[in-house]
Amino acid sequence: MEIHPLDPPRVEPRPLDGIGVIVTRPQRQAAGLAQKLAAVGATPLIWPAVVILPPVDRTALERTHAALSDYDIAIFVSANAVEYGAPDPARWSPSLRAFAPGPGTAEALAAVGIRNARIPATSFDTEGLLALPELHDVAGRRVLVLRGQGGRELLGDTLARRGAQVDYVSCYRRAAPQAGAQELVVALRERRAQALTLTSAEGIDNLLAAVGGDGRTLLAGIPSFVPHPRIADHARTAGLDVVTTPGGDAGLVNGLLEWFAAHPRP
Repeated sequence: MEIHPLDPPRVEPRPLDGIGVIVTRPQRQAAGLAQKLAAVGATPLIWPAVVILPPVDRTALERTHAALSDYDIAIFVSANAVEYGAPDPARWSPSLRAFAPGPGTAEALAAVGIRNARIPATSFDTEGLLALPELHDVAGRRVLVLRGQGGRELLGDTLARRGAQVDYVSCYRRAAPQAGAQELVVALRERRAQALTLTSAEGIDNLLAAVGGDGRTLLAGIPSFVPHPRIADHARTAGLDVVTTPGGDAGLVNGLLEWFAAHPRP
């Protein structure tokens, strides 16, 4: 009997094979984006540019959880607000309507038992939330905004002008990372990083401060993919080569696919 060796299985090329992508989302959200990138062949290089920490004092948050039935609307400004600020679903009032700025935050809410969160139809951000018809007619309503310490005031200020009574509760805080940036600089020098993803202005500032002058020059030499016009403007002002993409992780991945399909591989 003649035995023929088996041919090795054919591996189909994927669209981002050989492309190293720096992921700067906070740690929990970075994992989800990294999985999506790996699925299309990219090599994720994770460096969370913002560290998310619990609040120093949870008293205000716990007091709010005990009084959820007093509110008509609860707005979670991010997936981090869900992770650190979502109550026990058993305490969730059936009449309390949940709102989220995008599908990622809505998915995080569903995962902890708070379903049917309303998300924007125009843009996945504060401005998109404020465009929702349900948040226009809020006179006399009590609105709870769960956010990070020191967040933007636009949401609450606008709802207050529309007649709502707005309570902010800080359920997490942000900090700059303390280590790991030099590994990114090495990857850039060795051409193992060909793209950068950026999702917050604070993260941009933290990243550029951490990598130093040489790192800033290297980062300016690769495309930076940004899913929001306001953050894109901040990145351009910092000297980065910006590609604005649709919102969310899916928008970032689609932006990367389209850009590398149209440009020669480095």
